[in-house]
Amino acid sequence: MDEFKYHEIARQLAQEIRAMPDGHRVPSEHEIAQRFGVARSTARGALQELSARNVIRRVRGAGSFASHRIDYRIDADRAPSWSATVREAGAVPRSVVRSCTVEFPDDEQAAKLRLDPGEHCHRLVRLSYVNDRPAAWGVEWIPARLVPDLAAAMRVNDSLHEVLINFGLTPQRAWVRATAEIFAPEVATHLDAPTSSLGWYVESLNTDTVTDRPVSLTHRWLRADTVRVIFESAVHPHRP
Repeated sequence: MDEFKYHEIARQLAQEIRAMPDGHRVPSEHEIAQRFGVARSTARGALQELSARNVIRRVRGAGSFASHRIDYRIDADRAPSWSATVREAGAVPRSVVRSCTVEFPDDEQAAKLRLDPGEHCHRLVRLSYVNDRPAAWGVEWIPARLVPDLAAAMRVNDSLHEVLINFGLTPQRAWVRATAEIFAPEVATHLDAPTSSLGWYVESLNTDTVTDRPVSLTHRWLRADTVRVIFESAVHPHRP
C-alpha cells in the first residue's frame, strides 16, 4: 500500500466530506479505488485514516458516513444534563431506557454515593442518541429513596436531570473523570460501533446543591466520532 497516496486521498476526501450533510454516505472502498486508480488496500487505508480523524462514522454492515461531531461541554457551572448539553450544542438528544432495576451497588459505588448500610439504588441503563445516531451508553445509580418509582418517571420524561428536579432536587457536578478507552465488545455492540473502537469513558458524581448529598453516579461510554468531549475550567488570574 502506498502510504503517501492514501494520506493524500484521505486529505482530499476530508475536504469533500466536511461539505456533505451530516450522515451522508461516503464512497466505498471500491468507489474510491476506481476514482483514484489505486488498489483496494490503499482505498481502505484512506477510509481508516478518515475514521481515525473522526471525519467519518463507520457503521457495521452499512458503510461509512459523514460525521460532524458536536461539542459536549463539561464544567462546574453547566447543569449535569445530557439532554440540555446536547441541545446547547445545536443537536437533538434522545435517550431510551434499556432497563431500570432496584439493586444493591457494590461497596465502591455505595461509598461514592454515601449510602446508609443496606440502602439500595435504582440501576438505570440507557442508550442515548444525538440526531438519532447512537452516541452514548450509560449505567447510572440513583438512591431509591430519592425517586420511589424511577421506571415510571422515566417513561414520562427521558431526562434523568429533569426527573430529579421534578422530585425537588437540584443536581450539580461534584466531580468528573474521563479517559479515552477502547470499547469492550458489549459496549461496541450497544453503540453499533466497530470492534475495538476508541471512545470516551466518563464517570461522574452529581450531588444536590442544597443538601450536598449524592443523587446519581454515572458511568458513560461515548462514541468519539459523534461527540467531542470538552472540559472547561475557570482561571483565577489573581490566585498565586
